[in-house]
Amino acid sequence: MEQKVQINTARRFGTAPVFITAISTILGAILFLRFGFAVGTIGFTGSLLLVILGHLITIPTALAISELSTNTRVEGGGEYFIISRSFGLNIGATIGIALFLSQAISIAFYIIAFTETFEMLFQWWITKYGWELPRQVVSLPVLVILAILIIRKGANMGIGLLYGVAGVLFLSLIMFFLGSGEPELVKGEHFSSNFSFSNPQSFFSVFAICFPAFTGMTAGVGLSGDLKNPGKSLPIGTMAATIAGMLVYILVIWKMSVSVSTEALLSNQLIMSQIAVGGSIFVLMGLAASTLSSALGSVLVAPRTLQALASDKSFPLPGVNRRLSKGKGVTNEPRNASIVAFLIAFVFVGMGNVDAVAEIISMFFLITYGSLCLISFLNHWGSSPSYRPRFRSKWYFSLIGFLLSVWVMFMINPLYTVVAYSMIIVIYLVIEHYNKDRKGLVNLFRGALFQLNRKLQVYMQKNQSPIESEEWRPAAVCISANSFEREKIFDLMNWLSYRHGFGTYFHFIEDYFSRQSFLASREIMHQLVEIQKEEDSTLYIDTMISPSYTSAIAQIIQAPSISGMENNMVVFEYEKNQTEEVERIITNIALTKAGNFDVCVYGMGQSATRFRNGIHVWIRPVDYLNANLMILLGYIILAHPDWKKSKIKIFSICAPEQVEQTREQLNHLVEEGRLPITLSNIEIVPATENRAIHEIVEEKSKHAGLTIIGFREEHIKRRGAEYFNDFSSLDDVLFVNASQARKIVEKEE
Repeated sequence: MEQKVQINTARRFGTAPVFITAISTILGAILFLRFGFAVGTIGFTGSLLLVILGHLITIPTALAISELSTNTRVEGGGEYFIISRSFGLNIGATIGIALFLSQAISIAFYIIAFTETFEMLFQWWITKYGWELPRQVVSLPVLVILAILIIRKGANMGIGLLYGVAGVLFLSLIMFFLGSGEPELVKGEHFSSNFSFSNPQSFFSVFAICFPAFTGMTAGVGLSGDLKNPGKSLPIGTMAATIAGMLVYILVIWKMSVSVSTEALLSNQLIMSQIAVGGSIFVLMGLAASTLSSALGSVLVAPRTLQALASDKSFPLPGVNRRLSKGKGVTNEPRNASIVAFLIAFVFVGMGNVDAVAEIISMFFLITYGSLCLISFLNHWGSSPSYRPRFRSKWYFSLIGFLLSVWVMFMINPLYTVVAYSMIIVIYLVIEHYNKDRKGLVNLFRGALFQLNRKLQVYMQKNQSPIESEEWRPAAVCISANSFEREKIFDLMNWLSYRHGFGTYFHFIEDYFSRQSFLASREIMHQLVEIQKEEDSTLYIDTMISPSYTSAIAQIIQAPSISGMENNMVVFEYEKNQTEEVERIITNIALTKAGNFDVCVYGMGQSATRFRNGIHVWIRPVDYLNANLMILLGYIILAHPDWKKSKIKIFSICAPEQVEQTREQLNHLVEEGRLPITLSNIEIVPATENRAIHEIVEEKSKHAGLTIIGFREEHIKRRGAEYFNDFSSLDDVLFVNASQARKIVEKEE
């Protein structure tokens, strides 16, 4: 059973914390430390394209979040909650784990960046002592202090700090925009180089470093469990922060381009401090504020994602789920989950490389954003009546966001992309193994597949060409009351529908339609579907309630096929030791022929099918209509894996004087039709007056895996059941009657 995320009964935040958490994470470390490098490397035009491309991913994601959050009650877990309640818990948990890792690593990323504000301390240390002080002497203690404060004080303290650092952040940006740059920094190449698109080959390596700057727009979503009205606060806060952040970034790269030279942009990672009014003090304060606020945003979000994952019992160990889902106090603070998040951050802080950590974060965030956009697109395409968000995006925005997310991942680093998706697949397989009863991949595309099938059905009906001009393939339908006793009929229907055709099987219930008979039919259908699921069947299974066998046949031959093409073949079945059934089949063949259906009568033997002995097709002079259909059916059946080590053999009975002519015609037919039949497997049998046809067939095909023989309506009118009983010594026989001559070789237009 699905477990619901534990609901926080002390919701206390409005829209402002969502906006502040998102915008303070967006305007973070990358803005102060790497955008000068970006403008210096790829120029204003390249940087503008970078910002636009990044927001072509993040804006559709923000729209998707806004849409999804107004369609359902959003509890704790933010993006994970939205994904898991849209895709199912197994898919949601898989992406949720990747999301948690990206959020936890983000804590490390921002703490590493925060250490850069102590650049003067590190320079002083080198000057005084002559050796470089490791950055970790600052970053690790800062992380420990932050961890202690958050674990002890919880989200209220984090939100309070966010307001303070956000104020400092905006003050530093104002000072930056008011500045004009020191005169010596304007020397060298300036407007011409800064405003060009330089080094396009470096675009995606720069994009990988800078993309985490835009990912902060979902930071506020992680507070979903602490919001009074998530359906209102998440769309407004998220979209406002995304748009505001994009405008600020465009203004920043413009300001850098018009203020300093390319050399200055590339030589000083704190170039913003050289442009701002008041010098480095304000920018360093802004860097400290932005990195600390971004770290706080990740600290607030990552543990809540992990807590929600554990509450849904996503991990294989019950003890782990129990401890990580446990909250503290009335606000359900995720203390244990916070400890895990800080331990992961501690490991990556030890790496100390901003660019390396940024590339890893980009991969995990792109997977998450692509998933959110895919959910939104599938919901639009699926058009579920229950999907009624108060805020609506457009399906093409979501599709663009999904496709760009996947494309950009490969452009950044194909190896990292393959590793990231491989890790996602492994995580999913583990979760699926331990949670087989929960919604998985089937739930992912159900609505979209329904709509695709509906549109294809309507399209095919509107654009249907005349049957005579279509390439023939079987759309076979069979009805039988012996579904649980006769497995071979399912085998035949699967052979026909495996690769080249479509098969529908009806279990016949001889009764009048009533509530009782309907419920019984549903139960039987579910049993048959489960049986065929184990057999990896390609059949569509249903039931038919009707007062007689004839009326049931009349119903199914008039019913539309779900394949999109009209049914064109009816398959009857009987067992060789139940020859009285043949009379009932003969009675109803005329009914099917009234609808121009091809007719197959499958006579089943008692022994197992001898696949290695091959398929024998018997052609006689009277089979001028049936011959091609019989050969085609042999070829279609042979495509099934059951017959992979088998072959088709054609026997043609003709007058002695026509042996060579018949051989030449068959050789030509096989060659032109590119049929997998060797010439050595074509045998011409001269007819003799003293031997009956069935005697000749029995002699050569007694041990065949399947024998295909034609029949005409004249045969059953004249001889009735006796015609079919003539071949009772054979094992499995498929009698074929074509409504018209079929083409083996289609003429080119």
